[in-house]
This record gives sequence, structure tokens and C-alpha cells, in this order.
Amino acid sequence: MTALSDTASPSLPSGTATQLCIGGQWRDASDGGTFTDINPTTAQPLAEIASATAADVDAAVRAARGQLDGEWGATPGVVRGKLLGVVADLIERDGDLLAGLEALDVGKPVGQPAMLDIPNAAATFRHFAGWADKIQGTTIPTAGYFGQPTHSYTVREPVGVIGAIVAWNTPLMIAAWKLAPALAAGNALVVKPPEDAPLSILHLVRLIVEAGIPAGVVNVVPGLGEIAGDALVAHPDVDKISFTGSPRVGKIIAKRAADTFKRTTLELGGKSPQIILADADLEAAINGTAMGLFFNQGQVCAAGTRVLVHRSRYNDVVDGLAGAAAAQVLGDPFDPSTTMGALVNAKQRDSVLGYIQAGRDGGARLAAGGGRPDLPGFFVEPTIFADANNDMKIAQEEIFGPVGTVIPFDTVDEAIAIANGTVYGLAASIWTRAVSHAHSLAARVRSGAVWVNGWAAIDPALPWGGMKTSGTGRELGWAGIEANTEEKVVTIVL
Repeated sequence: MTALSDTASPSLPSGTATQLCIGGQWRDASDGGTFTDINPTTAQPLAEIASATAADVDAAVRAARGQLDGEWGATPGVVRGKLLGVVADLIERDGDLLAGLEALDVGKPVGQPAMLDIPNAAATFRHFAGWADKIQGTTIPTAGYFGQPTHSYTVREPVGVIGAIVAWNTPLMIAAWKLAPALAAGNALVVKPPEDAPLSILHLVRLIVEAGIPAGVVNVVPGLGEIAGDALVAHPDVDKISFTGSPRVGKIIAKRAADTFKRTTLELGGKSPQIILADADLEAAINGTAMGLFFNQGQVCAAGTRVLVHRSRYNDVVDGLAGAAAAQVLGDPFDPSTTMGALVNAKQRDSVLGYIQAGRDGGARLAAGGGRPDLPGFFVEPTIFADANNDMKIAQEEIFGPVGTVIPFDTVDEAIAIANGTVYGLAASIWTRAVSHAHSLAARVRSGAVWVNGWAAIDPALPWGGMKTSGTGRELGWAGIEANTEEKVVTIVL
């Protein structure tokens, strides 16, 4: 592992949005309050962001409701689709700016959002632009009504006002996953960006306004979770909450949402296994598994942090992953040689270091990393633990950092038992050359997504979500339309 000594990231671009946007108007918080957005690379203040109050959230909800009852509610799907296509074009136009904002705000190397987050966000808006005029119901024959014939059909209508609460690790992409299907279906939204990384979402809302989507359809209320987030979840005129984040907060939101019978979509993280069978292409498996461990500093809900390896290939995989960890270059996210940036804040860095100590204390063998480099920001060395078992804390709890735990297995049944042996169930990877193994193991793993011979093979057309503690509901694909509509049945007695 190499640590670059110079981590002086560029300053914030002039004119970067830092205010609330309510009813199409950019403005300060009602009480003038702000919070400080920190640059993870330098640990220095990056920007002062307007911090929404409960009154601001109420104003945003009223603006969204007004659009549902007004211009946006009367906008046909074909027009909504054209507007979403314009948003996609504007995301691509401002791709470099958006990638830079995410690198500054999250700490990830700028090439990562340029390669994945920005193209995926644009593709998501473009995909759902195509759905906007194709949301259809069905005609259902029945036996009639007291001897009279009937004509029965269903229609899909918008859920209403949706509160979208976004995580800080890939904020632009996650915001696109929530916004695009909701807008395609005709909903209006109030978006609460993460306080640790609000900048790319604030710029996205600026693009939504520029695209011509009517003022008030999308409102953004940056602020603290316990104030702005709580007000959004508790608001009686919000019909649904879509949240991506930790299980702890997801549980709080689910309980609060139940008070007003809000619909919820909750994506709550994971402890995803990567299963390497004896017949796997070892070079591809090691490279792909390392990506699943170290991409975005391991701050990925679907990070493949439990590496389950057939005992015959175990030593080779441990050595390969240790070498991949040692090859990482930590430093300025805008330096082309950097392959790993900082964790998002000091709390997250200290949490990850605590898990590394727990791995040592629990008896796992430290094969690589394990320390804190001599850099000014919130950096942690990429770390590999070997000779672990599935009962260890580092194998059971989501670390959300660049820490992998390698566990051997002898049989496929043992691998499946280990893979399913957590409270999570978001994603899994299987590395094998045998088609029969791919299908049989994919059927037995309890997770919302299974990737064979790859990691994070995501696409806007594919539904996304987890089982167990990884959450409820699905985003993207046709499932994203279903999640943002209510099905109404109409019966006419003829």
C-alpha cells in the first residue's frame, strides 16, 4: 500500500448550490441555520450548507402536494418521459462537474463516479423516461354483479408525495434510483440529501429545474437527520418514504412511518458473500473480489466483504487479496495515481479501525493492512483478515470500510450455510466456470441479487433490494414503477 503525501484536493467550484430548493426557489433555511460539510481528504471544511427546519420541510411538502393537484398531476406520461430524457442529457453534460463534487464530498477517487455513478444516474433517468407513457393497467373479466354484466379494469396511479432520504456513499446514483421511477410514475418528491455528502444531489436538483420539470415537483431540504429527516418521515401529507442507509435508522423510519401508514422502501446494507469455488478462474476471481472489497473505500452496501473460498484455493486467494491490498494507492482523489480515497468522516474511520481491532482480538490473522496511514484526512489502510470463521464480529457486522474477511470451506453445502449465516441478504457473488454450479448456488443463496463471475453487475432495468435486515421493497426496473404507484380497480355495472 502506498500513501501519497500531497492530498490537496481542488477547492469547491464557484457557484456550487448550498441552499434549500422549495417550490423552485433556492433559499436559506427559515431560521438561517447551516451545517458544515467536511472534505474527507483533508478533514477541513468544504462548504456551509443550509440546514432545513421542520417548517422548511412542511413548505417543501406543500409545494409537492400543490404540483400533484396542479400542473404536474395533469402532465401526460409522454411529456414526463421527454423531461426525464432532458435530465439524463444534462447529467451527461455536467458529468465532470458531478464527478468532481462526489470526489470532494465523499472522498472517492474521481475516476470512480466518472466510470460508474454518473453514467448510471443518466442511464436511470433515460430508462424510466421510456416507462413514463407505458404504465398500464389490466382488464379483468368477472362473473358479473347480481346477474348484471360488469366491466372491470385497473389503473396505476402515483403514490403521491414521496420523501426520498439518500445515503452518503453514492449520493447521486442513489438519488437517481429514487427520483427517476417516482417522476416517471407522476409523483412529486421532497429529497433529503445526506449531511456528509449533499453537493451532487443539490446540483442534480438544479438540473431538474433546468430541464423544465415544473417548480415544486422536486424539492430538496438538506439538513440533519434528527430534524429534517424526522420531520419528513413524520409529516402527515407524505405518502411514502424511500430510504437508503443503515438498519438502525431504517428501523426507526419504519416505526415512525407506521404512525401515518406511509408506504416504505428501505435499502439497509449488507454483509455480502463472494463464493469462490474450486473451479473458478482464479485471476478473475481475485481481481473481481478485490473490486468488491475496495471500491469506494469499501463504503458500498453490496460490498463483498465475506470472501468464502474452497480450501484447495484458499492460500492463493489470501495471497492474491493481500497483494491487491498492498497495491492500493491512498491519497488525493484527483491524483490519477490514487486508487483509494478517504472514508467519509472521522466517526466512520474510527468505527472501521474499531472493527479491525475486533478482528485482531477475535483471533483472525491479519494478512494485509490494518493501520491508519500518515495522511491528514480520514484514511484507513485496505485490510485483509484470513483464518476467520463466520461467528466473528468482522464476519457478521457491516463494517462499511475496506476490510475483507476470508473464510475457507470444504463443500458447497458448507459454503451456502456460511453465505446465508448472517442477518443480511442484499447481494452475493459466485465465482465458477460451471454453469450448473452457477444456477444451483444462485438458487440457494438468500439475497436480492446474485452475480456470477462478477461484482456489482447493476443496471437500471434490474430490480434492486434485499432480504432480511437488508431491507424491504425494490427499486429500479418494472419493480421501481410498482413501488411508486398504487393499483386502483374500477368496476362498471353495465
